[in-house]
Amino acid sequence: MLLQIIYLIAISAEAMTGALAAGRRRMDLFGVVIIACVTALGGGSLRDIVLGHYPLGWVRHPEYLGYTVGAAFAATIVAKKLHYLRRTFLWLDALGLVAFTLIGCAVAREGGHQPAIVVVAGMLTGAFGGVLRDVLCNEIPLVFQRELYAVVSLLTGVAYLLLLRLGASEDVAVLACLGGGFVLRLLAIRYEWEMPKFVYQ
Repeated sequence: MLLQIIYLIAISAEAMTGALAAGRRRMDLFGVVIIACVTALGGGSLRDIVLGHYPLGWVRHPEYLGYTVGAAFAATIVAKKLHYLRRTFLWLDALGLVAFTLIGCAVAREGGHQPAIVVVAGMLTGAFGGVLRDVLCNEIPLVFQRELYAVVSLLTGVAYLLLLRLGASEDVAVLACLGGGFVLRLLAIRYEWEMPKFVYQ
């Protein structure tokens, strides 16, 4: 139940960040809604397609679309004041990244997939909504050029599986990884931890 509540908060926050990205590209309201939905639900949809897990999450729970569309419209209304909430959005985004990752890992585990696939499924769920958003907005995805993001998702998934392998209960593993992944993401933002860059002239 805790993870579900966090998930609903996270998709709403991610939808708002998607709507703002669309606004920076001067898109109409239809474009705003599409980018918001892709940002919030795209990672989970890609995971379900890769794993053959049907129906897709938002098809099985259409209320998720309601949350994302509502959040997108809310972002357009309060956009001028959202810069005051930048830190809050960073925290929500970090929480959403970890929550999406753990949900993706849980879905893959329930499907009986191997550990490597479980970790990849978690990373797809956590990180690739933002990749799809940036691609549709004609930008280089931030995941590939800024502080640790996808790596945090990857490490969270690995830690989740290790805790379960060591005998931890599902709830303990989820809570421990939720807290650890969240702190790691905030530290990466605070100290600008990045992967080594490849520069070719």
